[in-house]
Amino acid sequence: MSEIPEGLRYTAEHEWLRVEGDLVAIGITDHAQDALTDIVYIELPEGGEMLEDMGEFAIVESVKSAS
Repeated sequence: MSEIPEGLRYTAEHEWLRVEGDLVAIGITDHAQDALTDIVYIELPEGGEMLEDMGEFAIVESVKSAS
C-alpha cells in the first residue's frame, strides 16, 4: 500500500497539488501512474503561468490510453 504524503490536496481523478507559498506543485498519484502504465507524452503549461480554477492544464498520454 502506498504512503499518503502530508500537505497534498487530491482530486477524485487522482491528481494532487501542494501549495508552496505563491506557487502550486501538481502531479498524479501512484495509482494513476500504475493505471496509465508507460507514460509516453506529457504537455504542461510554462512555469509561472496562471491557471484557471478547475480548468484543464495538462495532457498526459500513455501506451494504455493510446492503444
